[in-house]
Amino acid sequence: MNRSGHPALRPLRALMRRLPSARRSGSVAFLLAACCCAVLLPACSKKAPTAPEPRPVVALPVHAGTQTALASFPGDIEARYTTPLSFRVAGKIVERRVRLGDAVTPGETLAQLDPSDFDKNAASAGAQLDAAQHRYAWTKQQLARDTAQAKANLIAQAQLEQTQDDYASADAQLRQAQQQLALARDQQRYTVLTADHAGVVTAEEADTGQNVQAGQAVYALAWRGDVDAICDVPESALATLHAGEPAQVTLPALPGRVLNARVREIAAAADPQSRTWRVRLTLSDPQDAGVKLGMTANVALMADPASRAPTFTLPATALFHDGAAPAVWVVHRPDDVLQLRPVGIARYDANTVTVSSGLADGDEVVLQGVHTVSAGEKVRPVPPLHPEDLAS
Repeated sequence: MNRSGHPALRPLRALMRRLPSARRSGSVAFLLAACCCAVLLPACSKKAPTAPEPRPVVALPVHAGTQTALASFPGDIEARYTTPLSFRVAGKIVERRVRLGDAVTPGETLAQLDPSDFDKNAASAGAQLDAAQHRYAWTKQQLARDTAQAKANLIAQAQLEQTQDDYASADAQLRQAQQQLALARDQQRYTVLTADHAGVVTAEEADTGQNVQAGQAVYALAWRGDVDAICDVPESALATLHAGEPAQVTLPALPGRVLNARVREIAAAADPQSRTWRVRLTLSDPQDAGVKLGMTANVALMADPASRAPTFTLPATALFHDGAAPAVWVVHRPDDVLQLRPVGIARYDANTVTVSSGLADGDEVVLQGVHTVSAGEKVRPVPPLHPEDLAS
């Protein structure tokens, strides 16, 4: 179609016929330009902008944990009772029958001192007892004779009193000799070191041929039975730590195993070098066959839900910082816009953070891409492809 046939130009042609011929030629150009603009302007106009689609973000509702780890500390496995074993007399070790790591039973012989001197002492004490017994028997017979003669007025009263004194002295010497023999036999028995409890030898302090003093440690014995997990905690953890609180113990040597324990004892004073407090925890199942003394452990002290505020465990990727303050992005319902929520952090782990304040149960928190969104942005929450990876 040519321009003269366009429907919008029909009123223009009618107007041109009415104009005089002199004015018609000068106005043609102006009218043609105006009509072209009127025709072309609608074609050049743009459409009004539409609202952007909601941005998809990875988000999930959060829920308070029933038990949350307050802190984790390295530790090791130890027996609840460990005692040094030593001879009760001095002497030279002539025999050792157990070595480091050996299991022993009550009454089992562990080591032996040279008994020759103690055998001689026992023999000497036995001979003294024999002499005292003979002396006692003779004075007893003499007392009986003198008593009968004194009644018949055959001896003086002074002689009877002397006989009575001899008898009392002989009786005392007899009892002394009996005690001396008992002591000598005890010392003779003390030359044999025996185990007084079932357990495991955890240290060797003396060797065969060594002269030891009475009370000098020869072995260390860890009693069989209750097993403790030992860890050292800093001053910042003492305010929230009390005896009887639950804990979980994991062992690198036993991957996948979680042992339940409870705090049994907290040291009354800090170690002067490390400035930490020693905490002892008793395992709930000390007879676990896989748990060995000396194993390294990781002790996670747990919060008691009945006495503590609810906490939330989030992946570390969900944490955002508003300046220096920690915060998270929360999807506000029902308009699905983002809000920056300041939170309090109870503890930091390798891949997770524990939030102690600022969140409520059921809040939908952005878990990934927190540095690419902004406050007030309309979003569309989507679940993560692998939710189990967020907690690892």
